[in-house]
Amino acid sequence: MPQNSDSVRVGVPRETGANERRVALVPHTAGALLKGGFTVCVERGAGTEAGFCDADYSGTGVQIIDDRDALISSCELILQVQSTGETVDTGLRDKMLVSMCDPLSHPDAMAAWAAQNTTCFALELVPRITRAQSMDVLSSMATVAGYKAVLLAAEKLTKMFPMLMTAAGTVTPARVLIIGAGVAGLQAIATARRLGAVVRAYDVRPAVREQVESLGAKFVALKMDADAAEDSGGYAKQMSEDFYDRQRQLMASAVRDSDVVITTAAVPGRQAPVLVTTDMVQAMPPGSVIVDLAAERGGNCELTQHGTCVTHGGVTILGPENLPASVPQHASEMFSRNIGTFVEHLYRTGQFSVDDDDEIVRETLVTCQGEVVHSGVRALLELPALNSSGDG
Repeated sequence: MPQNSDSVRVGVPRETGANERRVALVPHTAGALLKGGFTVCVERGAGTEAGFCDADYSGTGVQIIDDRDALISSCELILQVQSTGETVDTGLRDKMLVSMCDPLSHPDAMAAWAAQNTTCFALELVPRITRAQSMDVLSSMATVAGYKAVLLAAEKLTKMFPMLMTAAGTVTPARVLIIGAGVAGLQAIATARRLGAVVRAYDVRPAVREQVESLGAKFVALKMDADAAEDSGGYAKQMSEDFYDRQRQLMASAVRDSDVVITTAAVPGRQAPVLVTTDMVQAMPPGSVIVDLAAERGGNCELTQHGTCVTHGGVTILGPENLPASVPQHASEMFSRNIGTFVEHLYRTGQFSVDDDDEIVRETLVTCQGEVVHSGVRALLELPALNSSGDG
């Protein structure tokens, strides 16, 4: 399915997901694609909620199209922030889609794309290798989520974060525990430190200790064997229940002594591990706050309710949904740079064709030529392996 970039029309529709305020391309990145020979079309109002008006786009040469269906029908390549959900856009038949699709959680939707001959690239599957760092949407959005999680905690906490010396006495700093020192966790550490909190962090990977301490936090070391906690692609792996049980036992005192706990542990396509139990919550001081960034995958806290705020024994537990969309301008700018670089990579030779020797293409391609080609998604659908397919 070769396509030359000079003949490709790129379409950016308005996002339709609940509370989704981001846009897949901002004007600056759209302009870069135009210079690369692409024609770029944006649905009217697609960037408004992220702070980018139609005039910003048209000023770079982007075509503004009023009708979503007209935009999609006139473009070969569709760029979206999110394309997951129970329904599949039937207008994408025979199109190429680049988006976050959460394919390991929605394999049936991927099968529906394949049935429509949609060529689908899932940005969550970008391999964590050096040459793909500029395309890593998960890291970009995790940066936003880690920052915003601390602000949510500070708003709900009954204390102030920094130590203050006042005429009325000394105000002691808040004690913050970050569970998981990936991108979101490291950003949460940095943000909490900037606000003046005393920060500790735990991660199943001892190797991240240096990064935690470089941000001014204390690393909580638990005596556990965690050599296999990360896969070859740099993503967290599902561990045994015995491992998580031992981890919870060792972590109980750290949670009990914290005013704020922010959890970030998630495994792609799997239920999030429960790390904070009801008993651990009950041992926390009244007025404490838990922000569970794994809420969308079931939550790291046993009491988390996705998309809402609950209180248990005086402890507030937040299960936020789609935090990056709550900071839509900067989140869109970061996402746009990632997806724009990805598109440029697909057409780096001047035309697009499936290159099984290219790890970035191979790992992210989910559907092509009427087939689900990603091995991980095929396994979830109980389909036989292909002789030549995307690898998961």
